[in-house]
Amino acid sequence: MAHESRLTTAVRELLTTRRTAALGTLSEDGGPHVSMVPYAVDSSQARILILISQLAAHTQHIARDPRVSLLISVAEVPGQPVHQLGRITLVGEAHCIQRDTAEHAACQDAYLGRFPEAENIALLPDFRYVSIYVQAVRQVAGFGAARDMPADDFERLLRSC
Repeated sequence: MAHESRLTTAVRELLTTRRTAALGTLSEDGGPHVSMVPYAVDSSQARILILISQLAAHTQHIARDPRVSLLISVAEVPGQPVHQLGRITLVGEAHCIQRDTAEHAACQDAYLGRFPEAENIALLPDFRYVSIYVQAVRQVAGFGAARDMPADDFERLLRSC
């Protein structure tokens, strides 16, 4: 494996050690809406996967406008400055996956590989996998340390997770 920069290693650690993200969608009136979602990385397709209910507000938002954002952050440590928390903001497009397709099966394998306890939820008729293809990445590695990560670098990183 080629040398990986400290910043890229921090992105990899966030993606593989954190299990939830803040999902930003656009409501019907164009306003922001944020919710918490568990996520998995599908390295074979270089995408992020979420599992959402058709009843959830963010699902309706995605159906209307597929532009989304995800924020993944390291956990707070009591007594430590929160302004230095490492985090990434991912911007991309979300697409609902149809059930009973090969793509659905691939999403299920990747998602349940990370969250085996979600199998019963995934079987409920109103839940769908959503794939998010990331188009832009902003990393904050601590106070005063931020960068835009090129999308192709992020795609390579996802493929190796």
